Amino acid sequence: MIEHKIVNKSPLRFRLNKYGLCYIMMIPGLLFLFINNYLPMAGLVIAFKDVNFTKGLFASDWIGFENFRYLFSTTDAFLITKNTILYNIVFISFNTSLSIFVAILLNDIRVKNLKKFYQSAILLPYLISMIIISYLANAMLNTDLGFFNRSILPLLGIEKQMWYSTAKLWPPILLFVNAWKHIGYLSILYYSAIIGIDIENYEAAQLEGATKWQQIRFITLPLISPVVITMTLIYVGRIFNSDFGLFYHVPMNSGAVYSTTNVIDTYVYRALMQLGDIGMASAAGMYQAIVGFVLVLLSNMAVRKISPDNALF
Repeated sequence: MIEHKIVNKSPLRFRLNKYGLCYIMMIPGLLFLFINNYLPMAGLVIAFKDVNFTKGLFASDWIGFENFRYLFSTTDAFLITKNTILYNIVFISFNTSLSIFVAILLNDIRVKNLKKFYQSAILLPYLISMIIISYLANAMLNTDLGFFNRSILPLLGIEKQMWYSTAKLWPPILLFVNAWKHIGYLSILYYSAIIGIDIENYEAAQLEGATKWQQIRFITLPLISPVVITMTLIYVGRIFNSDFGLFYHVPMNSGAVYSTTNVIDTYVYRALMQLGDIGMASAAGMYQAIVGFVLVLLSNMAVRKISPDNALF
């Protein structure tokens, strides 16, 4: 009789009885996801309107793709697009490689307390606001009082540099600052993947006479590749976005270095502050989101053809 009732029990009621508490616990997170991620999508219509606040956002006049045309008809369109893409490609490549290297080093530390100290130390920059980082950078690069011009360059016999007015100096500076801030977070992720590898794999390799490099090449890297690919795909999806704080605050919004620090995000922000055109700003955001979505799809297709098991979907 009991078995008969269980068999006839509706699947919905069975799931509610078994997972009801879990569903209740999911409600706050789902509400936050809806309010923070999905509700603002209604604002995409702003990208196709000539916003007039007296009429309201949704009652403003439709202008089609005029906001997009303005974005790409400016003389700086090619420069900001090139800077955004090239910087992100370099950031992804450099940060991923160095993060894997640091994660392998962390895994080889045998003193437990020392390992915890290093993990905390390399993660700390990721938790610091980019505004604070910009002031730390200024303490290093200030023309008159900066640490480099006062202490480092004189020791090397190099003349003082006008850091905030020399555009060619900024690509390596931005690369260093970005790496210093983000490598700790990525290396912790990759380290967690490494410690999940069965130790017997390494023991068997050692018995076979494998060197440390061979163990890394044929055991560590292949087994953490799913995590590396997932993180890379996430960053590829944001290749048309840039770290606003990095490109705006760290160079102190210096106009002399715009040629190497101006990206889509900073350009849109400056245009928004000067012109007050939120339609153009919305068009740029929508453009970045669509291109990022397409890039994720294309990258995932490429991964699926090469290694189907490592594809996201």
